Amino acid sequence: MPFESLEEIFDFAIKTEQEAVKFYEDAAEEESMSGAKKMLKEMADEERKHERMLKEMKNKGVVDGVTNYKFKWIPDIKRSDFMVDVKYEKGMAYNEILLVAMKNEEKALKLYNDLLKQAEGEEAKKLFKVMCQEEAKHKLKFETLYDDYMAKMGD
Repeated sequence: MPFESLEEIFDFAIKTEQEAVKFYEDAAEEESMSGAKKMLKEMADEERKHERMLKEMKNKGVVDGVTNYKFKWIPDIKRSDFMVDVKYEKGMAYNEILLVAMKNEEKALKLYNDLLKQAEGEEAKKLFKVMCQEEAKHKLKFETLYDDYMAKMGD
């Protein structure tokens, strides 16, 4: 996806985070299971933080906390890499909700890796590295929740 400017990259990334917030909020509203509802609301909050970081970077050029951000290796167990895309539907089973979320985070991680390759300037590159790590954490979280749930179910 070619972009003409860093501003276009930020606008695209901000829009993507807003869509993620909306997905998690809408799914949380539709869920009757309290555990799934809570997890979806927490993810909406996480994506909202990403949106704020991106907006601040776009507007000010510097994001509080990015300078001191501690990078660490986030393992990729690649569970979602072997799963098919599933569209969210009200009343889905918990493992299916986790599958949808896993795939969403996998796509977000790929997006930020692609944006990192296109970024110009050290601040922008560092921000996208942070976003890659944050999305990798989310992906790992959902893959782990999925594995744990399926193990409890005897799979």
